[in-house]
Formats: sequence, structure tokens, C-alpha cells
Amino acid sequence: MKVAIYPGSFDPISKGHLNIIERASKIFDQLIVCVMVNGAKRPIFSSNERVELIKRVVRHIPNVEVHASEELLADFARRMGSSVIIKGLRAATDFENEFQMALINRQLNPGLDTMFLTSEHQYMFMSSSAIRELSRYDVDLSDFLPEEIIPDVKEKTHLILRGGK
Repeated sequence: MKVAIYPGSFDPISKGHLNIIERASKIFDQLIVCVMVNGAKRPIFSSNERVELIKRVVRHIPNVEVHASEELLADFARRMGSSVIIKGLRAATDFENEFQMALINRQLNPGLDTMFLTSEHQYMFMSSSAIRELSRYDVDLSDFLPEEIIPDVKEKTHLILRGGK
């Protein structure tokens, strides 16, 4: 069985992320979406909340599992029996960063390859940080987020604006 891992912070999961998940799930027997820790980011949702949001939007895809991990991606892939990492690319700047990470992961786990999927044109400009910012201004998020999680994102964003968590 060919298992791939799609890692990310997913804070929150966007329609762009979902598009990559749907496409990758057709290529592999099993796709593991993994909420990872990114020290450069300050997420608004906890890891557990992000896992639950993702599970909600991928429940229609039978070969997708959702996990969270604080370990190195190369180690997580080894533990899960995966030899492929899926990374979505929006622009050339994404490629530079992701190419470097692919080389590092390959060094740490020589059996690990990275497969890049380019975003479809309507998602090329989309980032979770931009979506969070739009949410602060009560913009209609239906072009950016799966419908199932829009209320969660708006609630969390407004809670943070009021000083809560």
C-alpha cells in the first residue's frame, strides 16, 4: 500500500489545501494529513482543533486520515510507513523553501521523496494568514474556506480580537 503524507499547519484548512488533498488522495492508497508545528507561526487554533476542522472537511474522502505531530516530518513519515511527502506549491517562492525542506527530509530519511502539486489557478494567491486577516474584517470567506468551518474561523477570529483565546 502506497502511503503519502500531506503536512502543514492548516490554520485554518483552506479550499486550496482541500484541493491538494482531494487530488493526492486519488494518487495514493492512503493519504495522511498531518498538522505539524511551525515555530515561525502563531496559530489561532490548537493542534487538536485543527485536526477536528480537517476531519470535518475530508470526511467524504475514505482514504484520508488526519493526525497531529510534533516530531520531525522525516521521523513521522518513517513511523507511519510513508515514503512520499506531498507539498502544494502556489508560487516560485514556495518552491525555493519546499525544495530546501525536501532535501533536508531526504537527508534525514533517505527513503523519503517529496512530490510537489501545483495549486489550481483559483487558489494560487490564497494563504491561511491572508484568510485569517480577511476574517477579522467580516469578509465573505466562502471563496476561501470550506463552508463547514467558516463559522469556526469567524468565531475564533472575533474571540481573539476581543482578547480571548
